[in-house]
Amino acid sequence: MRTSPYSTSLNLRGFSSIMDRRLCALLDAIQKTHVEILGNNLVGLYLHGSLALGGFNPQRSDVDYIAVVQAPPARETRLRLLEAVYRLNRQAPPKGLEMSVVLRRYCRDFVYPTPFELHFSNMHRDAYARDPHGFADAMRGTDPDLAAHFTVILHRGVALYGPPVSAVFGDVPWADYLDSICADVADAETNVSADPVYVLLNLCRVLAAMREKRVLSKAEGGAWGLSHLEPQYAPLLRGALEAYRTDGVFEPDGKLAAAFCRRVLGEIRTERKENTI
Repeated sequence: MRTSPYSTSLNLRGFSSIMDRRLCALLDAIQKTHVEILGNNLVGLYLHGSLALGGFNPQRSDVDYIAVVQAPPARETRLRLLEAVYRLNRQAPPKGLEMSVVLRRYCRDFVYPTPFELHFSNMHRDAYARDPHGFADAMRGTDPDLAAHFTVILHRGVALYGPPVSAVFGDVPWADYLDSICADVADAETNVSADPVYVLLNLCRVLAAMREKRVLSKAEGGAWGLSHLEPQYAPLLRGALEAYRTDGVFEPDGKLAAAFCRRVLGEIRTERKENTI
């Protein structure tokens, strides 16, 4: 059977029933669209990110998924799929969809950085709208972020369509996963003032991965930080967690936030340096 009971697999706690229905309708539409356009070339659709990790927040989270295919889609197929995903993106929560199309052989026999056949996210919608054909031709390459996405899928992913995760995805070297997520926080001290909730919680989950080899959501990372890091940072992390849960405004003490970034980045850099010696 090539479908997945994702409605019971996803953690939708805290959603309104309306949001539950809208999200499930969107996931249904994603599944039907990809099956229709990719046909027998489609191996499966796999959710990662906050939907898979149980931390989805409709105001702060995007809908992340990987479409696994047997062979590179033809150009006409790529154009049809992008047009469909662009339309579906309008039905998504504010942060939109993030979709990557990857060949099955790279899911089974991992390569870093990982080749991809097609990519779309909310940040690309204007570029696509200006030149759909040029975008379809250009949006193929390699992406180090796929190491993180595959790792989340392996640990906690949801098969929206197709075989179970274990039948499609092989192991991702932990060093590649760490390289991918550490790159995401490299500019934390610069970015924390613009997006403190994301930066602070993300730093915690990266540090948890380095210390304990754990794959956590942002909310789980923040909770981990509360119990594992110095107490002077507890108000900062509590504020970030509260804002993440409630969509409230979070204006942390700038000096404390910068100090927290330096403290966590310092440990991350030291650990990485020691592990490469």
